[in-house]
Amino acid sequence: MNTFDKIYEQVRRIPRGKVATYGQIATLAGNPHWSQIVGYALHSNPAPGVIPCHRVVSRFGGTAAAFAFGGGDRQRELLEEEGVVFRADGTVDLARCLWDGE
Repeated sequence: MNTFDKIYEQVRRIPRGKVATYGQIATLAGNPHWSQIVGYALHSNPAPGVIPCHRVVSRFGGTAAAFAFGGGDRQRELLEEEGVVFRADGTVDLARCLWDGE
């Protein structure tokens, strides 16, 4: 299994209504230093309907400015459709929506 496959495997585990951070996915995939690689992998997502890359956000709960599948607003729309809560500053409320990895 290559690095991207390890990343995709972890992203598939994020349940609806929850998010994970790039660093969290990097750690779960085997290397806490892969945060940037997680971003590259998600931008290259071969199966957007199967690998829910929209559920990965920054460590502060920010969505991607250049979300690969429809712009930055599209990521927020997809998350809101799943019940993810956003704070007034436009970031995900990580206290309520961060996936615990289980």
